[in-house]
Amino acid sequence: MIPSQKRHLAGFSLIELLVVILIISMLLTLGAVGLRGISGGNGIGAAVATSEALFDEARAIAVGKGTKSRVLVDVNDPQDEENYLRRLLVAYQELDEEGEPTEKWALSSRALTLPERIFFSKEYSKREHEGGGGDIEEDSFEFGKTAFDGNYLYYEFNSEGICTTPGASFVMGSGVRPQGQDPRATADGKRDFGGFVVWRNGRTSLFRGPDQIGIPSTVNEF
Repeated sequence: MIPSQKRHLAGFSLIELLVVILIISMLLTLGAVGLRGISGGNGIGAAVATSEALFDEARAIAVGKGTKSRVLVDVNDPQDEENYLRRLLVAYQELDEEGEPTEKWALSSRALTLPERIFFSKEYSKREHEGGGGDIEEDSFEFGKTAFDGNYLYYEFNSEGICTTPGASFVMGSGVRPQGQDPRATADGKRDFGGFVVWRNGRTSLFRGPDQIGIPSTVNEF
């Protein structure tokens, strides 16, 4: 009887492991650079991703509840350093017992605050991005919670999940905001902007750079 031969599996050498680690590191670095080119710095990239998720949530609520929903941007108090142009909410229009819309709006979830030094841009966010015209609409809301009542810019979905302002842009920038004033770009973030366009079906298209948004080569307030 011929004894079976055992196969000896050779492991990776130290040099081979180091080469693999180096390749992975290079790929991760290239990926990070690519993302920075698309969505600005790390803060902008995170803000874009979380904001897109908020729009998905608003559309799902509109369809699920059969009512209007809105993504809200806080513009209530310019003296509020924490929330002004940084706090985002999702709200939906409540229905009565017969399924008819009421005048009351309710919050669907907790507020989202943009990363530090990231602000929504009233200047570059437009109702019709391609035409470059129209400011985002503003409305006053009373949720029965003092901390959230006030004025907000809004993007709206109807009960079928259709965006009522297709082609509207949602733009954010990196900078500082002197108390009571609009945000200002800093020297190291003059073109650090990101965002997307919201289409009729609720899908979004990311901006691939400040030129596509329409940010000039030098920008101060946004």
